[in-house]
Amino acid sequence: MITVEHLSKRYGTHPAVDDVSFTCRPGTVTGFLGPNGAGKSTTMRMITGLTTPTAGTATVDGVPYRRLGNPGRRVGVLLDASAQHAGRTGREVLTLAAATMGVERRRVAESLDRVGLNKTAARRRVKAYSLGMRQRLGLAYALLGDPDVLILDEPANGLDPEGIYWMRGLLRDFADRGGTVLLSSHLLREVEAVADQLVVIGSGKVVAQGDKAELLAATGVVVKALDPGALDLMLQRIGLTGRSNTDGGVVVQSDAETIGRAAADAGLVLLELRPAGGGGLEQMFLQLTAGESVKESVR
Repeated sequence: MITVEHLSKRYGTHPAVDDVSFTCRPGTVTGFLGPNGAGKSTTMRMITGLTTPTAGTATVDGVPYRRLGNPGRRVGVLLDASAQHAGRTGREVLTLAAATMGVERRRVAESLDRVGLNKTAARRRVKAYSLGMRQRLGLAYALLGDPDVLILDEPANGLDPEGIYWMRGLLRDFADRGGTVLLSSHLLREVEAVADQLVVIGSGKVVAQGDKAELLAATGVVVKALDPGALDLMLQRIGLTGRSNTDGGVVVQSDAETIGRAAADAGLVLLELRPAGGGGLEQMFLQLTAGESVKESVR
């Protein structure tokens, strides 16, 4: 289990992460989402002991990562697939890791096979790998110690559609066997397909978290009227505000019955009235992060 409590990180006066709290439980995949520069990578670096927090704590099974004995046997981490020795072969990278962790050497071949790197690929030097192959090697490294927890930052970068589908199955199987997965990715549809829980971060703060199905069901309704001006007035009368979407409709944090009854009372002709969740995770993400500047934070 991963527990993050009131985690904050400041770089000078800039709050990269601001009072972030969430929990990732065994048997689940938690999707960790946010625009570029929102604080996702900084949060994951603090969880794994690579960045010291300004305030708050992060633990894995109740212990800070830096205090874990032989952490590779407890937590599999992939934060940067390019952070591998370019002059070594894929097999050499894992063989050295196995020796460091005290893992049986047979696990090297098993891990390479598990991520789809065959004997030919295993003999090639990492500098000759494509980005997708480096991602697979990074996953093999993360899985080598047979950990209970995976922490993965953009693991699908460079993978083709078949590879992304394969990764989805791998992560789902890992969680279904009782593992804990924290997954950061900009591929929202893939996160939607595999995640059980969601944590959405914006400007360093958590803007939404919880069960995926509940969050997607709670995104309000989309309403479109023959007279948009009259729709705005009607919403004002019942104390609601709406946010315009890309197809001329308005997203309102309310239920369909309330909007439908108010429109009928006002004699308003509606062209569309449906759950906003119909747009899935992508629409929810855009709603939650609308207006946020998308820029890279200093790391």
